Amino acid sequence: MTLGEPPAPPAAFRRALETLRPTEVRPEIELEDIPAPQRLAPYSGAVGASVYRDDDELAVGRLIMLFDPEGQRGWEGPFRLVAYVRAEMEPEMTTDPLLGPVAWSWLTEALDGHGARYAAAGGTVTRAVSEGFGSKADDPVTTEIELRASWSPLDEDLSPHAAAWCDLMCLAAGIPPLPPDVATLRPRPARREDPKVP
Repeated sequence: MTLGEPPAPPAAFRRALETLRPTEVRPEIELEDIPAPQRLAPYSGAVGASVYRDDDELAVGRLIMLFDPEGQRGWEGPFRLVAYVRAEMEPEMTTDPLLGPVAWSWLTEALDGHGARYAAAGGTVTRAVSEGFGSKADDPVTTEIELRASWSPLDEDLSPHAAAWCDLMCLAAGIPPLPPDVATLRPRPARREDPKVP
Protein backbone atom coordinates (compact mmCIF):
# COMPACT_ATOMS: atom_id res chain seq x y z
CA MET A 1 0.00 0.00 0.00
CA THR A 2 1.36 3.44 -0.94
CA LEU A 3 0.74 6.66 0.92
CA GLY A 4 -2.78 7.97 0.34
CA GLU A 5 -4.30 4.64 -0.78
CA PRO A 6 -7.07 3.19 1.39
CA PRO A 7 -6.26 -0.11 3.07
CA ALA A 8 -7.30 -3.25 1.21
CA PRO A 9 -10.62 -4.71 2.35
CA PRO A 10 -10.31 -7.63 4.76
CA ALA A 11 -9.90 -11.06 3.20
CA ALA A 12 -13.16 -12.30 4.76
CA PHE A 13 -15.08 -9.49 3.05
CA ARG A 14 -13.40 -10.16 -0.31
CA ARG A 15 -14.18 -13.89 -0.12
CA ALA A 16 -17.83 -13.25 0.74
CA LEU A 17 -18.23 -10.61 -1.96
CA GLU A 18 -17.13 -13.12 -4.61
CA THR A 19 -20.10 -15.32 -3.68
CA LEU A 20 -22.75 -12.57 -3.49
CA ARG A 21 -23.59 -12.68 -7.20
CA PRO A 22 -25.02 -16.08 -8.18
CA THR A 23 -23.10 -17.85 -10.93
CA GLU A 24 -26.19 -19.72 -12.12
CA VAL A 25 -29.74 -18.39 -12.15
CA ARG A 26 -32.95 -19.24 -13.91
CA PRO A 27 -33.52 -17.59 -17.31
CA GLU A 28 -36.22 -15.19 -16.07
CA ILE A 29 -33.69 -13.32 -13.90
CA GLU A 30 -31.29 -10.61 -15.04
CA LEU A 31 -28.55 -9.55 -12.61
CA GLU A 32 -26.41 -6.43 -12.42
CA ASP A 33 -23.86 -5.00 -10.05
CA ILE A 34 -25.19 -1.89 -8.31
CA PRO A 35 -23.62 0.67 -5.99
CA ALA A 36 -23.72 -0.38 -2.35
CA PRO A 37 -24.63 1.98 0.49
CA GLN A 38 -21.50 3.38 2.10
CA ARG A 39 -22.70 4.52 5.52
CA LEU A 40 -24.24 1.37 6.96
CA ALA A 41 -21.01 -0.53 7.49
CA PRO A 42 -17.27 -0.12 6.84
CA TYR A 43 -17.49 -2.48 3.84
CA SER A 44 -20.42 -3.30 1.57
CA GLY A 45 -21.36 -4.79 -1.79
CA ALA A 46 -24.63 -5.11 -3.68
CA VAL A 47 -26.30 -6.83 -6.60
CA GLY A 48 -29.60 -5.95 -8.28
CA ALA A 49 -31.98 -8.11 -10.28
CA SER A 50 -35.13 -8.03 -12.35
CA VAL A 51 -37.50 -10.90 -13.10
CA TYR A 52 -38.98 -10.98 -16.60
CA ARG A 53 -41.60 -13.03 -18.36
CA ASP A 54 -41.12 -12.33 -22.05
CA ASP A 55 -40.59 -8.55 -22.04
CA ASP A 56 -42.68 -7.83 -18.96
CA GLU A 57 -40.78 -6.92 -15.81
CA LEU A 58 -42.56 -8.71 -12.98
CA ALA A 59 -40.30 -8.01 -10.01
CA VAL A 60 -37.18 -6.10 -9.03
CA GLY A 61 -34.88 -6.51 -6.09
CA ARG A 62 -31.51 -5.90 -4.55
CA LEU A 63 -29.29 -7.83 -2.17
CA ILE A 64 -26.79 -5.88 -0.07
CA MET A 65 -23.95 -7.36 1.94
CA LEU A 66 -22.66 -5.38 4.91
CA PHE A 67 -19.43 -6.24 6.70
CA ASP A 68 -18.17 -4.80 9.96
CA PRO A 69 -15.28 -6.70 11.57
CA GLU A 70 -16.51 -5.48 14.96
CA GLY A 71 -20.12 -6.46 14.30
CA GLN A 72 -23.04 -4.16 15.05
CA ARG A 73 -25.96 -4.11 17.42
CA GLY A 74 -28.55 -6.68 16.36
CA TRP A 75 -26.10 -8.60 14.19
CA GLU A 76 -24.80 -12.02 15.06
CA GLY A 77 -21.33 -11.85 13.59
CA PRO A 78 -19.55 -9.47 11.22
CA PHE A 79 -21.90 -9.92 8.22
CA ARG A 80 -25.43 -8.72 7.53
CA LEU A 81 -27.50 -9.24 4.39
CA VAL A 82 -30.25 -6.78 3.47
CA ALA A 83 -32.77 -7.81 0.82
CA TYR A 84 -35.48 -5.88 -0.99
CA VAL A 85 -38.05 -7.27 -3.41
CA ARG A 86 -40.93 -5.46 -5.13
CA ALA A 87 -43.44 -7.17 -7.40
CA GLU A 88 -46.75 -6.41 -9.03
CA MET A 89 -49.63 -8.40 -7.59
CA GLU A 90 -53.26 -9.04 -8.38
CA PRO A 91 -55.51 -6.66 -6.35
CA GLU A 92 -57.43 -9.49 -4.69
CA MET A 93 -54.20 -10.98 -3.37
CA THR A 94 -53.16 -7.75 -1.66
CA THR A 95 -56.34 -7.84 0.47
CA ASP A 96 -55.62 -11.36 1.75
CA PRO A 97 -54.75 -11.10 5.47
CA LEU A 98 -52.37 -14.05 5.08
CA LEU A 99 -50.26 -12.33 2.43
CA GLY A 100 -47.73 -11.02 4.95
CA PRO A 101 -47.02 -14.34 6.68
CA VAL A 102 -46.99 -16.18 3.36
CA ALA A 103 -44.55 -13.71 1.77
CA TRP A 104 -42.26 -13.95 4.81
CA SER A 105 -42.37 -17.75 4.57
CA TRP A 106 -41.17 -17.47 0.95
CA LEU A 107 -37.93 -16.04 2.28
CA THR A 108 -37.39 -18.37 5.23
CA GLU A 109 -38.31 -21.48 3.25
CA ALA A 110 -36.01 -20.44 0.39
CA LEU A 111 -33.13 -19.92 2.83
CA ASP A 112 -33.79 -23.26 4.50
CA GLY A 113 -34.21 -24.99 1.14
CA HIS A 114 -30.78 -23.83 -0.01
CA GLY A 115 -29.12 -24.76 3.26
CA ALA A 116 -28.29 -21.12 4.04
CA ARG A 117 -27.31 -20.81 7.70
CA TYR A 118 -28.51 -17.56 9.25
CA ALA A 119 -29.56 -15.82 12.45
CA ALA A 120 -31.44 -12.71 13.63
CA ALA A 121 -33.77 -12.49 10.63
CA GLY A 122 -36.33 -9.70 10.56
CA GLY A 123 -38.29 -7.72 8.04
CA THR A 124 -41.53 -6.21 6.81
CA VAL A 125 -44.09 -6.97 4.09
CA THR A 126 -45.89 -3.94 2.61
CA ARG A 127 -48.84 -3.82 0.23
CA ALA A 128 -49.02 -0.72 -1.97
CA VAL A 129 -51.88 0.56 -4.14
CA SER A 130 -51.13 3.33 -6.66
CA GLU A 131 -53.92 5.42 -8.20
CA GLY A 132 -53.50 8.19 -10.75
CA PHE A 133 -55.07 11.64 -10.46
CA GLY A 134 -55.12 14.80 -12.56
CA SER A 135 -53.11 14.27 -15.73
CA LYS A 136 -52.52 10.67 -14.63
CA ALA A 137 -56.20 9.91 -13.97
CA ASP A 138 -56.30 7.48 -16.90
CA ASP A 139 -53.39 5.42 -15.56
CA PRO A 140 -54.47 1.98 -14.37
CA VAL A 141 -54.54 1.25 -10.67
CA THR A 142 -51.55 -0.89 -9.73
CA THR A 143 -51.02 -3.06 -6.68
CA GLU A 144 -47.62 -4.21 -5.46
CA ILE A 145 -45.99 -6.10 -2.66
CA GLU A 146 -42.70 -5.06 -1.11
CA LEU A 147 -40.61 -7.25 1.14
CA ARG A 148 -37.67 -5.83 3.08
CA ALA A 149 -35.61 -8.19 5.18
CA SER A 150 -32.24 -8.56 6.81
CA TRP A 151 -30.42 -11.46 8.40
CA SER A 152 -26.95 -12.47 9.52
CA PRO A 153 -25.32 -15.19 7.42
CA LEU A 154 -23.29 -17.59 9.54
CA ASP A 155 -20.83 -18.52 6.76
CA GLU A 156 -18.65 -16.51 4.39
CA ASP A 157 -20.07 -18.40 1.40
CA LEU A 158 -23.12 -16.32 0.51
CA SER A 159 -24.11 -18.29 -2.59
CA PRO A 160 -26.98 -20.16 -0.87
CA HIS A 161 -28.33 -16.85 0.43
CA ALA A 162 -28.12 -15.29 -3.04
CA ALA A 163 -29.89 -18.31 -4.53
CA ALA A 164 -32.64 -18.02 -1.91
CA TRP A 165 -33.07 -14.31 -2.73
CA CYS A 166 -33.48 -15.20 -6.42
CA ASP A 167 -36.13 -17.77 -5.50
CA LEU A 168 -37.90 -15.17 -3.37
CA MET A 169 -38.08 -12.76 -6.29
CA CYS A 170 -39.52 -15.43 -8.57
CA LEU A 171 -42.13 -16.43 -5.98
CA ALA A 172 -43.14 -12.79 -5.54
CA ALA A 173 -43.47 -12.54 -9.33
CA GLY A 174 -45.75 -15.60 -9.39
CA ILE A 175 -43.17 -17.93 -10.92
CA PRO A 176 -42.92 -21.26 -9.07
CA PRO A 177 -39.51 -22.58 -8.00
CA LEU A 178 -37.68 -25.00 -10.25
CA PRO A 179 -37.79 -28.69 -9.32
CA PRO A 180 -34.53 -29.89 -7.74
CA ASP A 181 -33.54 -31.90 -10.83
CA VAL A 182 -33.83 -28.95 -13.26
CA ALA A 183 -30.61 -27.07 -13.95
CA THR A 184 -30.38 -23.30 -13.84
CA LEU A 185 -28.53 -21.21 -16.40
CA ARG A 186 -25.74 -18.67 -16.30
CA PRO A 187 -27.13 -15.16 -15.74
CA ARG A 188 -28.27 -13.19 -18.74
CA PRO A 189 -26.47 -9.88 -19.19
CA ALA A 190 -28.42 -6.82 -18.09
CA ARG A 191 -30.67 -5.37 -20.76
CA ARG A 192 -29.34 -2.42 -22.68
CA GLU A 193 -31.56 0.09 -24.39
CA ASP A 194 -31.50 -0.26 -28.16
CA PRO A 195 -29.62 2.65 -29.73
CA LYS A 196 -31.83 5.19 -31.45
CA VAL A 197 -31.82 4.79 -35.19
CA PRO A 198 -31.83 8.17 -36.96
